[in-house]
Amino acid sequence: MATKIRLQRHGKKGKPFYHVVVADARAPRDGKFIDRIGSYNPNTNPATIVLDFEKALDWVNKGAQPTDTARAILSYKGVLYKKHLQGGVKKGAFDEAKAEELFADWTSANEARIDGKKGNLSTAKEEARKTALAAEAKKKEDRAAAIAAKNAPVAEEVVAEEEAVEAPEAAETTENTEETEG
Repeated sequence: MATKIRLQRHGKKGKPFYHVVVADARAPRDGKFIDRIGSYNPNTNPATIVLDFEKALDWVNKGAQPTDTARAILSYKGVLYKKHLQGGVKKGAFDEAKAEELFADWTSANEARIDGKKGNLSTAKEEARKTALAAEAKKKEDRAAAIAAKNAPVAEEVVAEEEAVEAPEAAETTENTEETEG
């Protein structure tokens, strides 16, 4: 029987959640499966992957073929690298201790990369929040200035209208004085 390591879709529309399963290649996507070895949630950033490492490694060693996405998940978690190192031990390229040391180095580097990404995401989120707060404060100040400007010209317009009413009377008196002189 040909076995595949693949994803089984769950979750509601637009919010997928996947189970990583080992299934017969002829079984439908969300149908019968042999073993559930983990889960994958792409809705979070970075994506949440929970994988039973030993079960996954055992199934890969038994010959289960991962699909493209499942292969990416297994590679991300180091299952395929561990299988590669075990192949090197079987061929005599290096011993088991060297393989464990190489895998430990790879694991620490991978964890550092993931932590760096999480750190960058959190700082970017904090910066976006600060920018949004600054923009909101500026908008609030602009709105307050607009309201103040709207309320202030009403008082100035009344004064300006009173001056405009007085100004034509003054202009008429100057015209009258010019006519009497000439």
